[in-house]
Amino acid sequence: MKFTMWIAAPLVALALAGCGDKDKTVTTATMEKDGVKATVEIRDAWCRPSPNGARVGACYATIKASTANRLTGAATPQAAEVQIHDMVMEGGMMKMNALPNGLPLEADEEVKLAPGGRHLMLMELTGPLVDGTAVALTFTFSGTPAMTVQAPVRQPEA
Repeated sequence: MKFTMWIAAPLVALALAGCGDKDKTVTTATMEKDGVKATVEIRDAWCRPSPNGARVGACYATIKASTANRLTGAATPQAAEVQIHDMVMEGGMMKMNALPNGLPLEADEEVKLAPGGRHLMLMELTGPLVDGTAVALTFTFSGTPAMTVQAPVRQPEA
């Protein structure tokens, strides 16, 4: 009986550790300038798995700034370049456009980077984005320090 409990307890702990919102993470950066505290929060960052041989990938997150700010770019060691993109309907067709001037962040408003809309486009991947791994994404802003998050690679939620 002691042997069974010795094995069962760690197994139960491992099973419980796998429950919950393990991909629902929050990263926050704060900066104070001229007596004004500016905070940016990045939540629920994730990337879509890429097929073998794909040279591009997409990542998503929810960003909220306490004061007006701008997402000016992003980077990862897993791609030569990261671009901020938007999907728009033009002439009855969805088109993807790069946002070279970044993405404005209004004070206290959530900005969602999501499939079918704004997203980060990883260009010239160094290898496939594999389900179950993570991508280190560094977000850069005009009014707060850069922030690095670990974005799990997973399929979109149904």
